[in-house]
Amino acid sequence: MKINWGTGIVIAFIAFMSFIMYFIITMSTDDKYDFDLVTEDYYGQELEFQEDLNKEQHSKTLKTNITWKKSDEGVNLIFPEDIDINKIEGKVFLYRPSDKQFDFEIPISLSNQNLLIPDKRLLGGRWNITVDWKYNTNSYIYKTEIIY
Repeated sequence: MKINWGTGIVIAFIAFMSFIMYFIITMSTDDKYDFDLVTEDYYGQELEFQEDLNKEQHSKTLKTNITWKKSDEGVNLIFPEDIDINKIEGKVFLYRPSDKQFDFEIPISLSNQNLLIPDKRLLGGRWNITVDWKYNTNSYIYKTEIIY
């Protein structure tokens, strides 16, 4: 049976549409391709963006900012030595870009300028750390990415 050029075009068009439909259905239903938003309250946090910029400006006025150091026990966040640790309040949020199940938040409770994030809470890989803290009347924010 001989197929003319019009029938060939229709067959090619149907084959192409079938491939595209298969691709769309696979991508939208397979859990392997399910990527979460950065945060659940993305739009609410976007409205607070200017406040975060102000906190970053305050952080730049410090003599030294927060630093971090990896140890056998976990990750040590080291606060500036020239501030009174009893007047610090805030929280540390650890965001795992690859899986939101591992995201967690801990309150700041310091022992001699250090805050330890325990090794048992951290998996190997990339982490985004945000320290949102207040000292006296000023608010500060520290953001960094680490590979643990």
